[in-house]
Amino acid sequence: MNDNRKYMLWLPVTAALFLIAGIWTGTYLSNHDNTRAGRQKLDRVFDIIDQYYVDEVSADSLIELTLPELLHNLDPHSAYIPREDRLAANRDLEGSFYGIGVSFQIINDTIYVLEVISGGAAEEAGLLAGDRIIEVDGENIAGTGVTENDVFTRLRGPEGTPVEVTVKRHNANAPIKYNLTRGEVPVSPIDASYMINDSTGYLRLGKFSDNTYAEALTTLMQLRFLGAKSFILDLRGNGGGYMLPAVRVANEFLDPERIIVSTKGRSMVDNRTIYADGSGDFRNEKLVVLVDEFSASSSEILSGSIQDNDRGLIIGRRTFGKGLVQQPFELPDSSEFRLTVQRYYTPSGRCIQKQYTPGHSMDYEVEVYDRYNRGEIFSADSIKVDSTQIFHTTTGRMVYGSGGIIPDIFVPSDTSGVTNYYIKVANAGLLRKFAYEYADLNRERLNESENTADMLSRLPADYVLLQSFVNYANTKGGIAPRWYYINISAPLIVNQIKALIARDILGLDGYFEVVNETDPVVQEALRQLSSGGADFPLSDHKTAENDTK
Repeated sequence: MNDNRKYMLWLPVTAALFLIAGIWTGTYLSNHDNTRAGRQKLDRVFDIIDQYYVDEVSADSLIELTLPELLHNLDPHSAYIPREDRLAANRDLEGSFYGIGVSFQIINDTIYVLEVISGGAAEEAGLLAGDRIIEVDGENIAGTGVTENDVFTRLRGPEGTPVEVTVKRHNANAPIKYNLTRGEVPVSPIDASYMINDSTGYLRLGKFSDNTYAEALTTLMQLRFLGAKSFILDLRGNGGGYMLPAVRVANEFLDPERIIVSTKGRSMVDNRTIYADGSGDFRNEKLVVLVDEFSASSSEILSGSIQDNDRGLIIGRRTFGKGLVQQPFELPDSSEFRLTVQRYYTPSGRCIQKQYTPGHSMDYEVEVYDRYNRGEIFSADSIKVDSTQIFHTTTGRMVYGSGGIIPDIFVPSDTSGVTNYYIKVANAGLLRKFAYEYADLNRERLNESENTADMLSRLPADYVLLQSFVNYANTKGGIAPRWYYINISAPLIVNQIKALIARDILGLDGYFEVVNETDPVVQEALRQLSSGGADFPLSDHKTAENDTK
């Protein structure tokens, strides 16, 4: 190739680079000019306060109060995080932390060990599910109004540091002391996974954190090994997290060159579209994704990519509607603020961000609960759609932007069995307390269970379990029996007790195995998988709006 030819090839590339640089520089200078006067005004206000205010005040404390309000007036998701809260704010999205390795629940001001995490210091020392933690480093923490953050503060800490934990065990005459060394404890983003029938694997993702993709992929592989030819991916209650894990999970199900998500910011430099690369291992299995009003952000990226590409069936209720992307910025004192820098768009081009008014974040948050008042949780006909925001999937199905992802099949909230009696015992925590005490008294026998079905077979008949609970609620909770309502709520009460006992003995897998047996959304997913309703591409599938009319 001659020099002139090389020059002709490089000329447009060089011009493009200068164009991008010019756009960035112009944007920066423009923004700098627009905000300079405001910054000078703010500096002047602080100077006047510092010199003339009647009392001496700390500029730092004023800034701490001002920053949250400043960001609050941008959008509902831009936020300031003080230094002391930053660790806790990021904790749920980290792949691991340093501690002793137990999951716990606080009941009656007592810390109950629900699960001893495999490989942690607690397991190596011999702590057991059911133990009550009564002292940490010699300090009594039972019956003292201990909170979850108190427990985190005492049990977590730097790797290699010691901590003494004293527990009370149901079959031990005296408290037992353990000298533990804090170590790395993995945080699983997977709430539950199991074979729901001979050919369907169930996977419930609780969040999109550092290790979500790796754990999800491993779990999907395990379910396939057990015989799964179709999958139910449960994203209900998943409020999101990092975007990249959601993109990588979506990539596992999509053919090459399918759009997963697009992001757009203020300048063209920020705009990008992410495509599936064709390396996914689950491109041929049937897929159903479950969502609800608390599925947000990364959950909506994943479910939107599946819906818009007609790759799987979305079942449940309309998602939260968060289409804004935040970027963290660390400040000199190690505090942080998260600023909305982009909007994301599903493959069809829709932004599913619901409406908001800057400075009115409370209205924005309670909108989810307003859906109950509007009847949307119980009827698809009550879903408000923006008729100006119409988009189409790859096969031409109609979908809507602005306000979350509307499922292909709507399943209303199940309120059967909910009576005044049930609400009282549930709000008082009596179902949980009764289940835990029953499991604790029968732990040795129940621990011999081979699986969930075996454990359930070791429980008394339903009417015996119900009568025992009613007596417990009366004597321990002061809630008198009202048998008219109890009989209506009986199936719900018994199922909840069984599920909570299964959680105590078998972990969250056991809990969801029991709950899903009567969960109408899961049962609808199984019906669609068996009837061919989830076959893809979904060119002939009816939308939620048509399904419910």
